[in-house]
Amino acid sequence: MNIVIVGLGNIGGSFALSLKENADEHTVYAIDVDESTLQHAEREGIIHQGFTEPEEILPHADLIIFAVYPLILKTLVEKYIPLLKENVILTDVTGVKRSIIGQIEPLLPESADFVFGHPMAGRENRGLKYASGEVFKGANYLFTLTDSNKDSNIELLTSLVKRMGFKNVSSVTPEFHDDVIGFTSQLAHVIALSLINSDDVQRNTKQYTGDSYRDLTRITNINENLWPELFIMNKDYLLDHIDRFKSQMDLLKDAIETEDVDTMKEMMIEARRRYHDLHNLELPDSE
Repeated sequence: MNIVIVGLGNIGGSFALSLKENADEHTVYAIDVDESTLQHAEREGIIHQGFTEPEEILPHADLIIFAVYPLILKTLVEKYIPLLKENVILTDVTGVKRSIIGQIEPLLPESADFVFGHPMAGRENRGLKYASGEVFKGANYLFTLTDSNKDSNIELLTSLVKRMGFKNVSSVTPEFHDDVIGFTSQLAHVIALSLINSDDVQRNTKQYTGDSYRDLTRITNINENLWPELFIMNKDYLLDHIDRFKSQMDLLKDAIETEDVDTMKEMMIEARRRYHDLHNLELPDSE
């Protein structure tokens, strides 16, 4: 199978490195605007061959993986459609789905099957040099299926990502995807950004931080070109999650202000219960 990765940055490069482990089953190519990145990937054996333009390789692609920003995905699909071979499979890695699917599906010829996907793993740094085939090991993968997707193609992609190391592969609706990602990923980034930017810069906090602060602010090493797109394209769900988070913050703030120990204890006990449930841990006895 000929696989073409469009966009050889951190995520695209990580896909290439993961697929490299099963190189006897497929050949991996890449399309990217940066020729030096492609040359490096060729030299290191990350890809078989790279292209700055799609015309030479796309007509031979059995599977195309779009690892690009969501706002340029539609433009690329429109450009690539005349070059697609019969029965090609396409997929993506974007973190929003409703608007993307609504833009892309009307463009597709009947012979092309776009199975929208989202790997729930990655690193904050950008660029091929930060790519890693290990980042997907044990991670979750979401497919947001549509009525036009073929069962055989879903099975093929599910098998492929499992061989790449993904442990849990789920199929969800675009609405559920954007709701749950708005909470588990986008809200987490909103909280981390707000936390680190609320610091008093005159305090030189870095001399006094511990694991808690470092863990909570790790994801602020963020791609400022990508994440505003994700926030805006999913703002209805994200704003709702922010409001729900603020209500919990207000509840805790009021409890602290009024020295309401019982409410604070109840919130902490409930949080501990949810944490252990999330991580499948046995809940310890209360002291």
